[in-house]
Amino acid sequence: MSDSGHSHHYVISRMKFVVMLTVAIFILEVVGGILTHSLALLSDAGHIFADILALGLSWGALVLSSRPANHKKTYGYIRAEVIAASINGATLFLVAIWIFIEAYHRISQPVPVKSLEMFVIAVIGLLVNLVVFFRLKGVAEHNLNVKSAFLHVLGDMLASVGVIIGGIIMLFTRLYLVDPIISVLIGLIILRGAFSVIRESADILLEGVPRNLQLNDLESVLRKVEGVEDLHELHVWSVTSKDAALSCHVVIKEQSTHSAQKILDQIRSRLKKQFNIEHTTIQFECGCCTTPSPECIFTENRRSA
Repeated sequence: MSDSGHSHHYVISRMKFVVMLTVAIFILEVVGGILTHSLALLSDAGHIFADILALGLSWGALVLSSRPANHKKTYGYIRAEVIAASINGATLFLVAIWIFIEAYHRISQPVPVKSLEMFVIAVIGLLVNLVVFFRLKGVAEHNLNVKSAFLHVLGDMLASVGVIIGGIIMLFTRLYLVDPIISVLIGLIILRGAFSVIRESADILLEGVPRNLQLNDLESVLRKVEGVEDLHELHVWSVTSKDAALSCHVVIKEQSTHSAQKILDQIRSRLKKQFNIEHTTIQFECGCCTTPSPECIFTENRRSA
C-alpha cells in the first residue's frame, strides 16, 4: 500500500473511533439535559447530534473518496469530501439558529436547573471530547472534510467548558439565567465555525484560486523560467482542500521538441516545489506563429498522481 493510501485508511479508522465516542456523549447529554432541565446541556447535546451527522458524513465521504478514478469520473470521488464539508457547515448553521431560539424562550422564562448533575455530566462530556479532539487535530490541518468535522468537535468541547462554568455559577448563586446566556455563547461559537467551513468549501466548488496562493506570484515565477517568452490563459483552481490544478498557454521560441521538454520540466518542477501544484495542463505556442498550427505547437496534457 502506498503512503497516501495508508494515510487515508489511517484517517478513516480515526473517524470511525471518533463517531462511536460521539454517539456515547450524545446519549449521555440528552438524558442528562432532560433530567437536569438544562438548556445549555441540551444545546450541547443538539450540537453533538450535528457532530454525529457531520462525523458520519465525513467518514462516509472519506470512504467514498478512496474509490479509484474511472472513465466517468477522471478525478475519482475526491470532491465527495468537499460536498460533505459544505453540508456539515449548513448543519452547524441550523444548530446555532435552534440554540438562539431556545435561549430566547429561556431568557424570557428562566427554568430551575439541577446544577450539580449538569456539572458532572458536562465534565464527563469534556473529557471524552478531549480524546476526540486530539484524535482529529493532526489530520484536520490537511483535509477540509475532516476540518469541518473537527470544528464540530472543537465547538462542542468549548460548549462543554461553558456548561461546566455555568454549572458552577448556578450551583452557588442559583442564577438560572446563566444557562441560556451560555447557550447563546455556544451558538455564536458554532456559527463562526459554520461560516468558515461554508466559505472555504464554496471557494473549492466554485474552483477558486487556493487561499494560500497569490496568482501574481505564480505568474511571476513562470515568466522567469528560461525559454519562456510569454504566457496567457493562466488558470489555477482547487480540486480539494489540499490539491490544486493549473492550466496555461506558454509562448516559447521555435525549437526542437527536446528543448521544449526541458522548459516544461522546469515549469513543472517550480510549480511542485514552490506551490505544491502537481496537476498541470501546459500548452506550448511558438512566438514566431501569428496563427497556431500543428507544426509549431507543443502540447503537454499531463496529470500527475
